[in-house]
This record gives sequence, structure tokens and C-alpha cells, in this order.
Amino acid sequence: MVAERLSRQGRQVVIIDREVPSLGSTVASTAMLLWEIDRPLFQLTELYGFEKAVRCYHASHQAARGLRALVAQYGVACHMRPRLSLYLAADDSPNLIQDEYSVRSRADLPSLLLGHAELLQRFAIARAGAILSRDAADADPVLLTRGLLDLSLKRGARLLKANAVAYDGTASSVTVGLEDGFSIEARHVVLATGYVMPDIVRPTAQQPASSWAIATAPQTDNLWPGQALIWEATQNYHYARTTFDGRIIFGGEDDHGLIQPDARDAATPTKVSVLKERLTALWPRTSSPVAFAWSGAFDTTRDGLPLIGAVPGSKNIFAAFGYGGNGITFSLLAAELIGSLLSGGSSPLLDDFAIDRDVSG
Repeated sequence: MVAERLSRQGRQVVIIDREVPSLGSTVASTAMLLWEIDRPLFQLTELYGFEKAVRCYHASHQAARGLRALVAQYGVACHMRPRLSLYLAADDSPNLIQDEYSVRSRADLPSLLLGHAELLQRFAIARAGAILSRDAADADPVLLTRGLLDLSLKRGARLLKANAVAYDGTASSVTVGLEDGFSIEARHVVLATGYVMPDIVRPTAQQPASSWAIATAPQTDNLWPGQALIWEATQNYHYARTTFDGRIIFGGEDDHGLIQPDARDAATPTKVSVLKERLTALWPRTSSPVAFAWSGAFDTTRDGLPLIGAVPGSKNIFAAFGYGGNGITFSLLAAELIGSLLSGGSSPLLDDFAIDRDVSG
């Protein structure tokens, strides 16, 4: 997304990737394109105040809409589908849902409060309540990545298979040292390295974790009405979406203690078993067996916001780290903010998303 944005500005762009593009963490993404942030608006308001919290939510909302517009404008074939989202009460108490809806209404965000009866009638889901929102989407993350990369390459961007291991931003230009001993010099460098964070980036808000997901075999005639994106009103939420070929993807069981690959793999059978039980509890009509199960490392931040902007202490080096459940949406937001910044623009969001921001909550 960063390469697409900068190449669209007419800049000379070199993309350095040590893997085949899209075959890193992208293949593990469930690609729920939500504008609703992992940290509920009412909690973010308690942490940072109403004005800043709402600014972040509106920026995420605009990014979600902008992503759909970008895909439509350039005809990126990635099975992107507009979706409603359902933010479900996680237990029998709808209090958190009601608190969140109250603040969203004040912020003029597109949400509707559903009680138990209406939720059951419209979506056949038996929970105490939910917030129904528009302007979400889902997509195939690999096709989305490849489509955006193709746009950049057609504009003249260059793709280099290499491993960047050192960054020197002390001069007027930045030197990127490669593992093979060669180097690249650039006016600006953007670190969009996902969960592999270079040593020069030292955030205090970052938290590594592991997550698990399952996908059923296709069951086109056995899906909830409207195939809305589903996630729960709790910190370690479970989530569900459907695919274009009728599968149900269900994920969660996040664990901040199991971040090493061996430990994650050892926990996978138990985690998958729990996910099956949770899916059945959410959607008892599911009858199709689990066809795929996978896990992966990912990062979150303690306030649910991305890490975007200048890297402290490194001249002309910038970071675009989405993180959390909004990684793809935040990535578009990062591309827009950094693209504007390199053209002389500014935004209060760059302070909100600063790499070294203080997260006290």
C-alpha cells in the first residue's frame, strides 16, 4: 500500500522484500477490513479524551472507505465485498455494547444498536445485543497484496529480493545495508516490515502475541444472513467471517505468552478444539468440517492504535506498522499519512500514532 501510494505520486520506489511478496504474514491474515478499532471508542476516550479518540476512529473509518474506493478505481481483483459488521455482546450483559453505542452516537459514527430480539430476528444469533455498523469489507489478502504490488510495478517501481539489515539516517539521504554486503541509498525509507521490527524502532506500546484460526469446508446454504463480519465486545475477542466460496473463517484464542513457534505449534491442537466449540456456540447451524487450521505471530499495541510516522532518532526514516485487528485498514491510513508527509503535509494523527507515544492505560 505504501509503494502504491508513493508510486502514484510519481516517486521512484524500490521495494525490498526478503520473501516472495504476499507469502509472509499476509497468507495468515483473515482480512476482516474493519474500521472499528480493537480498543472500543469509549475506552479510547477514557484513555486519551473524546477529541483524540474520535479523530482516530474517523480516520480509521475513512481509511476503510478509501480502501474500497482504491480497489474499485483500479479494478484490483481480490474478491473484495462490502460488509456490515456485528460487534457482539460477549456474555449475557449488554452494558459494554450500550456504553460503546452511546459514545459512537455522539461521535456521529455509522452504528445501530440491536437488542437481543432484533439480533436474533435479523441474524439468527442469540446474544444479549450487538452494534451493527456499515462500511466494512472483506477480501482475499493475497490477491489484494499482489494487485497493489502490480500497480506499483507498472508505474516503474522496482522489486528487489534482499534482506535489509542496517539503516543509516545520519546524512541527508538514508543508506540501507543489505545482508549480501550491497547497499541502497534513498532520500526516504519507509519501514513496512510487519512483525519483524528493525532494532532502530523502539516502541513502548507494542505487544507480540499469537493467534489461531480455522476455516470450514464450503457451506454456501448454511451461513448467517448477510454474511456480516462478526467480532466480540471483549479484549481477547473471537471473530468470524465468510469467504467468497462459502467457507466460515473463525479465529481468536490470542495468547501473549505463546510467541515462540514451537510453543505455538504445540498449543495448536488445543486451540483449534476450542475454536470449533466457540464456532458451534456462535452458529449452531454450522455442519461442515474444519478444512484448514493455522496459527501465526502478530503484534498488537496497548491502545489499539497503529505505529505510523517518523522513527525517532533516525532522519528520513518512517514507519508504517498497522498491527492488531485493523492491520490492513491501518496500512492504507499509513500510506496516506506518509505520502502526505513526504510532500510537505502534516496531520495531528502523526502525534496520535507516534512511535514513541506514551500509553499509560
